[in-house]
Amino acid sequence: MSATIPRLELLQVADAVAREKGIERDLVLEAMEQAIQKAARSKYGVERDIRAQIDRKSGEIQLQRFRHVVEEVENEFTELTLQDAERIKPGIELGAFITDDLPPIDFGRIAAQTAKQVIVQKVREAERRRQYDEYKDRIGEIVNGLVKRIEFGNVTLDLGRAEALMRRDECLPREAFRQGDRVRAYIYDVREEQRGPQIFLSRTKPDFMAKLFSQEVPEIYDGVIEIRSVARDPGSRAKIAVLSNDSSIDPVGACVGMRGSRVQAVVTELQGEKIDIIPWTQDPASFVVNALAPAEVVKVVLDEDAGTIEVVVPNDQLSLAIGRRGQNVRLASMLSGWNIDILTEDEESERRNEEYKTKSQVFLESLDVDDVIAHLLVAEGFTRVEEVAYVPAEDLSEIEGFDAEIATELQRRAQEFIEKRDTELSERCIELGVDADLVSLEGLNPVMLVRLGENDIKTRDDLADLAGDELLEILSDIGLSEAEANDIIMAARAHWFADEEETGEEDEDAQIAEETSSLEEKEDEA
Repeated sequence: MSATIPRLELLQVADAVAREKGIERDLVLEAMEQAIQKAARSKYGVERDIRAQIDRKSGEIQLQRFRHVVEEVENEFTELTLQDAERIKPGIELGAFITDDLPPIDFGRIAAQTAKQVIVQKVREAERRRQYDEYKDRIGEIVNGLVKRIEFGNVTLDLGRAEALMRRDECLPREAFRQGDRVRAYIYDVREEQRGPQIFLSRTKPDFMAKLFSQEVPEIYDGVIEIRSVARDPGSRAKIAVLSNDSSIDPVGACVGMRGSRVQAVVTELQGEKIDIIPWTQDPASFVVNALAPAEVVKVVLDEDAGTIEVVVPNDQLSLAIGRRGQNVRLASMLSGWNIDILTEDEESERRNEEYKTKSQVFLESLDVDDVIAHLLVAEGFTRVEEVAYVPAEDLSEIEGFDAEIATELQRRAQEFIEKRDTELSERCIELGVDADLVSLEGLNPVMLVRLGENDIKTRDDLADLAGDELLEILSDIGLSEAEANDIIMAARAHWFADEEETGEEDEDAQIAEETSSLEEKEDEA
């Protein structure tokens, strides 16, 4: 049994496949050439270098055997010597090829099947490459697709010229699809994998909501209004922060639209997900207050070093501020990028009183003063004995009820207390076996040294081996910031780098000495 294809029909088949798969005609013809080569090698010998070429205009198939002209033959099937080559083609040079035309072959059943498999495989590879090239630059776009199949909750969508996958966790909760449904989704990743390029879609990403608003609100599309931040609890609730670059345009009103038409279109697409639209502001405190709406906020305290914001709300507003299962405060935290702690007025008042008592007790015990003086110091912002000891005396005497004599006496008592405490701590460091090199490290005070010694951190290398968070945990009640902890650890590690530099200099000196000695020996020999 044999199979032959008319020349012009070969080109017509290539054109049809190229149109159907959306790939270049030359790619299909190259796949056909490779298929013919494979069939020809099966007939004439797989070890031979046989190449096929299809004329792009006439469709004529040309089969040729190639042999490389070399000095020494290693493979007699694909190479020949210059002497043998000159007998066939006088004047030929090394590195050239001798070509022999081969008669066209008839495709037997097995050969035809093999050729078909090669063509199908190459066309599939070309199609996948085309899909990847087309969609790799479309990450961040919204596309429409038809549901092709659903497997274990994962939805495969037909985008027309490609297929895309929307995993179960990228679908909205309680969202059910049927085959043939039209779905809008967001392209968040395109990857080349062994099974071909994979296009991944999502309906839960915050960027999907942002893109939907961009489609519904012309001002966002034109850049007059910016979406600065989005936080979502997919299928339940979301918050979006917007900013207007035109003072005459209200960003919230523009996103809501006439009678809520614009925001309602987005809500409908997201299966009823509730959306809070919040005006963005550069002031973190004001922004967090807006983000916690509809809850009222009485007081806001920022801690920029820790990246936290403490929010005080009326007692009856606590549940509203936190939201169902903590949803409102969680979304506000995601939207603002700050960790938000919520307290009621009663809790905040109780905590302030407790802190007030604790700080006052420090001064009562260390300075041996009465309650009135201790409370006055705390009220003026003093929290540690060191602050009283080393602050200018004028600052103390300016406190209502204090005079220069009281200020001087307070500083004397504070300095005596610190001196006595440091002496005791130094003795404790010696008992613990803390190394003198660690004691001299900049940034560590006696209290820290004792705490380190109690945790078996007794040398500079012991401290250098710690991570910043480990040091913060050991010194948790010292009030150390993360930046300060990292600075201390880097200071402890400084001698490592110094040792490396010294070793490098010693090696360099030794090498120079060795080279000098070698030159001197050569001169002596000469």
